[in-house]
Amino acid sequence: MRPAPGGGRGARGTSGVRGACVAWTAGARLAAVLLALAAAALAPACKEQRDDGTAPAQASAELPPLELRDETASLMLTWVDEKGDTHVELHPADVPAEGRSMVRAMLSDRTEGTRDVFYVADLTQKRPDGTYAVRTMPRREWESLLEKRRAEHIAKTAPPPAAAPGPGGSAGAGAPAAPSQLAGVTVIIYGASWCKPCHQAADYLRAKGVAAVVKDIEEDAAAAAEMQDKLAKTHQRGGSIPIIDVRGQILVGFSPSALDQALARAGRGTTL
Repeated sequence: MRPAPGGGRGARGTSGVRGACVAWTAGARLAAVLLALAAAALAPACKEQRDDGTAPAQASAELPPLELRDETASLMLTWVDEKGDTHVELHPADVPAEGRSMVRAMLSDRTEGTRDVFYVADLTQKRPDGTYAVRTMPRREWESLLEKRRAEHIAKTAPPPAAAPGPGGSAGAGAPAAPSQLAGVTVIIYGASWCKPCHQAADYLRAKGVAAVVKDIEEDAAAAAEMQDKLAKTHQRGGSIPIIDVRGQILVGFSPSALDQALARAGRGTTL
């Protein structure tokens, strides 16, 4: 039987078109794969280019609301005097007028407000519902305000004159004990990371060769309770930090002369 006219040519023509379609489909698939691979390779680079450090940093997370009342429990209120020194009270009524406009508030049983963002209250005016206005403040802003106030106070007052040595070059009865006598003395300082006098007290002791242990009452609730217990036993109020324990001698605030006298008594084996 003879093939139909043009049958051979038709078969060859259909086969050619079909082969061309297959070749085009394979090429399209290959191009799509190559395009996907290129996009995947460029994606990290695009991300890195977008995240080039010029975008504004995200704001720190907001602290949960703090309801501050006269009867709020577990309060620690830090106010700043005109010298830039900090003082700690436990009740809003105990904060004096000079420090009521800007008071750092913290709850000893909570960690919020103890790290990079603080609660700051205005105790000058009480709301109708009995609460005080509380806002948040970055730690750096709080510390810069303290530094500014200290600098302004130093600019207004002349530094105290250096103490003259006693007869024969001795420093007198109030002088600290010799380093050999203080070798076994360890002083405990209760303070906070932002408290400049706390750091000054630690540096002062270490410069004298006296071992100093610093306990952060904001980061460590046990340290705060320990400090309050020592204050209660010595019938003192924690009006400011640091609170310094020199072998049972509890000093409120940092005073080089008072610390020297306490060290001298500790070196002689006597305490208050």
